[in-house]
Amino acid sequence: MATISVSQLKIGDKVIEDVVTKMGNVLLKKGFNVSQREHDILRAFLIPSVTIESRETEPEAADKAEELKQEETPFTAEYDKMLQLLKKVYKDAMSSPEFPILDIRTRLEQLIAKIEHYNVLTFTPRMLGTEDYLFHNSIMVSLTSYLLAKWHGFQSKDWIPIALGGLLHDVGNAKVDAAILSKPSKLTNAEVEEMRRHTLYGYTMLKSIPSLNDGAKLCVLQHHERDDGSGYPMGVKGEKIHPYAKVVAVADVFHAMTSNRTYKKAESPYLVLEQVQKESFGKLDPTIVSTFINKVTQFHNGTVVRLSDNRAGEIIFTDRANPTRPMVNVSGTIINLAVDRTLFIQEVL
Repeated sequence: MATISVSQLKIGDKVIEDVVTKMGNVLLKKGFNVSQREHDILRAFLIPSVTIESRETEPEAADKAEELKQEETPFTAEYDKMLQLLKKVYKDAMSSPEFPILDIRTRLEQLIAKIEHYNVLTFTPRMLGTEDYLFHNSIMVSLTSYLLAKWHGFQSKDWIPIALGGLLHDVGNAKVDAAILSKPSKLTNAEVEEMRRHTLYGYTMLKSIPSLNDGAKLCVLQHHERDDGSGYPMGVKGEKIHPYAKVVAVADVFHAMTSNRTYKKAESPYLVLEQVQKESFGKLDPTIVSTFINKVTQFHNGTVVRLSDNRAGEIIFTDRANPTRPMVNVSGTIINLAVDRTLFIQEVL
């Protein structure tokens, strides 16, 4: 047993006493091995020192830390398998007449079986790069769409087809010029038109697959349609947009705005929720948007967040009238984000 400063803490160290904030609240329960997440939280809350289990010899400790760092959970293992399959599907799309829908559905069902480990606001893939944006976006949109369908009261028979629609919503991009998809500057009008054709390309790829639900196919065609008719490719509106596609559209807008792209940086999930709430009127289904925002912001009091001014604090109360702007305790000072609009939650730690 040894008490050391947080600055000397190493990944893999085992903390054997509860970590308590200056306010006397338990920040972290004893018995955990330090990961980068815990290290960041300790630093954010200005914890001066912690008590750890005596370290092994340096080589053994280094090996243990590396094992912890590389350890994969059942969920991340399934996620990575889904990622590899999706990459292969996109690669083969130009040359293979066969679409492996059974393999895709089986792999997706195995991933969804572990979905309790997925949090819409806080999940970050292990191997995340802007070059793989399309694949990660598709998987996260799929998982979020599955949860949103469940939360919004769709029948259980609809959940997997909606998740499949989310997973495949951008598959038509496999037939779009890669230079357009990765272009860091503004697209020309002709390039915009070509990029928008991904909805038609994808639907054409999938429409003759008998084992794929028609609603899932329409997610691919209609996820950029909007209730007021301002979307594409057909400019349909309201009830002419399939309910599945309305779910996928909300998930797609959220993940597109909270992910790093070649031409823009990711935005705060909480700020994006506010933007979706404000800008969805007439565009996205307002009842689905409301369900989404209320569900993903249902954090327990004590959730640790980082504010836009880089200070860390604990959520102590959430007013359901302002779900994205709870009260936050920052080192003893209570900040009501519903009143102080100059601040917002940057991330959940």
